[in-house]
Amino acid sequence: MNRFIAFDVETPNHWNNRMSAIGITVIEDGIITDSFYSLVDPEQPFDWFNTKLTGINEESVFDAPAFPLLWEKIEPIMSSGILVAHNAGFDMGVLKCCLSAYEIEWKPCVRGICTVVMGRSLLPGISHKLNDMCDYYGICLNHHHADSDSRACAEIFLKYMEGGAVPEKYIRTYRLI
Repeated sequence: MNRFIAFDVETPNHWNNRMSAIGITVIEDGIITDSFYSLVDPEQPFDWFNTKLTGINEESVFDAPAFPLLWEKIEPIMSSGILVAHNAGFDMGVLKCCLSAYEIEWKPCVRGICTVVMGRSLLPGISHKLNDMCDYYGICLNHHHADSDSRACAEIFLKYMEGGAVPEKYIRTYRLI
C-alpha cells in the first residue's frame, strides 16, 4: 500500500450534501506527487455562512462543472488509492451524497483513513483541528480552501508516517450506498 489520495471538499450550505469545491493531493511512496483542484457547481443555493467561510458563491461557480461532469475527471484519481481526509466522516459523507443525488454508481464501500482519528491516537491531549495541526507542524494553510486543506491533510498524514505510524492500522471502511 503506497498510494494515498488526500481530499477535501467545501460545501455551499448547511445541508452538506453537495460540493462547491474539491481539492485532491496524491501521495505515492511517501511523497506528494500530484494535486487537483476544481470549483463545483452544486446546483443548490449558497448559505451566507458557507460563502463567508470559503469565499465561494454563485458567481464563483458560474462556469464550474456540476458534479457528474467533474466525477468523470476525478473518478480515476479517487479510485487509485486509499482515501485520506481530515475529519473523513464529513468529506466521505458529502461524496456519498453527491454520488447518490446524481445516481452515480461507484463502489458500495471505500477504504479510507481519517487524520483526525489517527492524530488523536498518535498525539493525545492536543487539538486536532486542521489549523491547529498545521500550526503544530509548521504547515502552510489557507483554511477552508479545498486545495490548501487537501495538501495540509496530506502533509499531516506524511508527518504521522515519518513519526512511525502504520497507516494500515487506521484504515476503515466507509459505506457509500
